[in-house]
Amino acid sequence: MAPRIFITRRVFDDAVRYLEAHAEVVGNPTDRVLAPAELKDAAAESDGLLALLTDRVDSELLAACPRLKVVANFAVGYNNIDLDAAAARGVLITNTPGVLTETTADFAWALLMAAARRVAEADRFVRDGKFRAWGPRMLLGHDVHGKTLGLIGMGRIGRSVARRAAGFGMRILYHDVSEVGPDAAADLNARWAPMEEVLAEADFVSVHVPLLPATRHLLDDAAFARMKPHCIVINTSRGPVVDERALVRALGEGRIAGAGLDVYEREPDIEPGLTELENVVLAPHIASASHETRLRMCMMAAENLVAGLEGRRPPNLVNPDAWDATRP
Repeated sequence: MAPRIFITRRVFDDAVRYLEAHAEVVGNPTDRVLAPAELKDAAAESDGLLALLTDRVDSELLAACPRLKVVANFAVGYNNIDLDAAAARGVLITNTPGVLTETTADFAWALLMAAARRVAEADRFVRDGKFRAWGPRMLLGHDVHGKTLGLIGMGRIGRSVARRAAGFGMRILYHDVSEVGPDAAADLNARWAPMEEVLAEADFVSVHVPLLPATRHLLDDAAFARMKPHCIVINTSRGPVVDERALVRALGEGRIAGAGLDVYEREPDIEPGLTELENVVLAPHIASASHETRLRMCMMAAENLVAGLEGRRPPNLVNPDAWDATRP
């Protein structure tokens, strides 16, 4: 009997065809997020689950799916999954790392440039019929070239963002729990510094850390108070890394110049006050949303899923203890 896979949202046809060659595939044919009760009912008889960040895979869902062996998360992050509950049931959890690094770095720069040069605001200005004539003080933004870029997190995406800064002749400071090696630091022209120094010196602060207890509200009132008044903050990591209430205060009071956000603290809900501010660029979690990257992510999730169902160690396993526990 072929294993059964449930796909929680409409995904790419190539991935569905790949899965159908290895299993019985059932899926949510829409882009609507299933309510927890709906997901439990739909996935109850499944051996594998292709899930998205919008799906909460918790102890209740796992208990409702006694046959479940593998959950393939269509994302790098997996804070939507209760790893302890999965380990207790021997359920393998996988993610899709690496493939979206360059695309996310591209988008971090898109937000940085848009916020610095007030692109979204200028677009609204033109669409609203306000552009009457060129003026020397109209929509003045901030230069990017020659400025200081502060990176919070120097993993794959942080390094890719740093490499792009070379073309703008920027000085790069970074903070992470550990320093990159001397060769990488020289190649990136980047210097490790304490968090306080990065925040105080940077003209642009771009965040690239995972969501952990230690990184929740990493940028809070105290952090914004250390920044320059013309500093611009970019977040393409996880929403709760930034205290959004503190960010609204900092932007509204002019303590920092602007922000570019792709992720939100209580996504998809937006902190009251953010949408009323002109000095913030808001995107709906699309940093990895290129045709090429999202397809590769989906195929990677599908390949992880099939490997686990066939008794092979998935290439992107995030809970190896569960794998070890299921081995004879």
